[in-house]
Amino acid sequence: MITDYFRFLLAHPGRLAFGILATLGSGFGQTYFIGLYNAEIRGAFDLSHGDIGGLYAAATIASALALPVVTPLYDRWGLRAFALLATGLLAAGAVAMAGAAGMAGLLGALFLLRLGGQGLMGHMGITTMARSFAASRGKATSVAAMGFPLAEGTLPALAVGVGAMLAWREAWLVWAGLTLAVVTPLLLVLARQHEGGPVEVAGPPPGSTRDWRRSEVVRDIRFLLLVPAGVAAPFAVTVLFFHQVPLAELRGWSETMLAAGLSVFAVGHVTGLFLAGPTVDRFGAGRVLPPALIPLALAGLALAFLTPAWGILVWSGLLGIGLAFGATAAGALWAELYGVTHLGAIRGLFQALAVFATAIGPVTTGWLLDAGLGAFGLGLGLAAGIALAAVLAALGLRRPAGAATG
Repeated sequence: MITDYFRFLLAHPGRLAFGILATLGSGFGQTYFIGLYNAEIRGAFDLSHGDIGGLYAAATIASALALPVVTPLYDRWGLRAFALLATGLLAAGAVAMAGAAGMAGLLGALFLLRLGGQGLMGHMGITTMARSFAASRGKATSVAAMGFPLAEGTLPALAVGVGAMLAWREAWLVWAGLTLAVVTPLLLVLARQHEGGPVEVAGPPPGSTRDWRRSEVVRDIRFLLLVPAGVAAPFAVTVLFFHQVPLAELRGWSETMLAAGLSVFAVGHVTGLFLAGPTVDRFGAGRVLPPALIPLALAGLALAFLTPAWGILVWSGLLGIGLAFGATAAGALWAELYGVTHLGAIRGLFQALAVFATAIGPVTTGWLLDAGLGAFGLGLGLAAGIALAAVLAALGLRRPAGAATG
């Protein structure tokens, strides 16, 4: 399996490098990176934890609402033009963060960072892989997704190094310059690899004689039934890691175990990506998605029932594996079901729903924890919700193509 991956990488280095660089570059707009400046932002704007959390949620939800408007441009423009848009918005957010003087400026900066980074950069990387490959779509999307853990492992350390030399506002100018001077030119060069069209051309979606439009997809009952399963992985990971400190306190776990859990999560994520790609290629994204949620449900059960300190290692590893399989299957699924002609618009709609879910998840979970819900209740509820999402996905996939609501 590893040999197949290396053969695949060697056969298409430029095309795959585009996907990896796009997802890696999205890191400047991801929660873990922006969160590194939480204390400085709160101090500069005299914000409480609740204040900045509310602003961040508002900016993230606004970016989710903007995605269905912006992502259809991927289907209409060339890839290089869309790459300029995505990196331009990301760099603009970084510049805005450096110069933000009030609440409106801070909100605008967060919106641009979330839209350009978490939204468009990640969307562009995964969608391009799903469009360019057919038989190897699972491997291609999983290779592109490697950029996410690569960014998680490198960008925070880079931020610490820059922070030792520069003030936080100046650091954001560095990130803007890095995006414009390094990420953008490389993406434009690598995008030329895709100008000749897909390297593997797929036929029409199974059971269909045409590619679907987004307006048709939103009326397809299959899409509605599959969305909960598609967003389950990012939702579960965001909720559990956002609240990992209070959950650890409830269990009596130390900060050392929290750090160890993050390492195990990273190992599980990368290992899962290597396994998920060939699995999706062999069985199809639709058949893989429902069982791909099993590790996520088990992670919830581990949180609920494993009280020893090593329990965090179990649910962190299961989360990493579940994220890899769930995201890879979801990344390939929409092309498999609906074709690639309007894939940018279709995946953009799904991406918007995923971003919205990750925005409201930490807030609603925080309310539940404040109301007295413990680790047991949260873990059990999460496992039940994920199991329900898997059942809905299985039911949706059994429906014939073209079954639509309304």
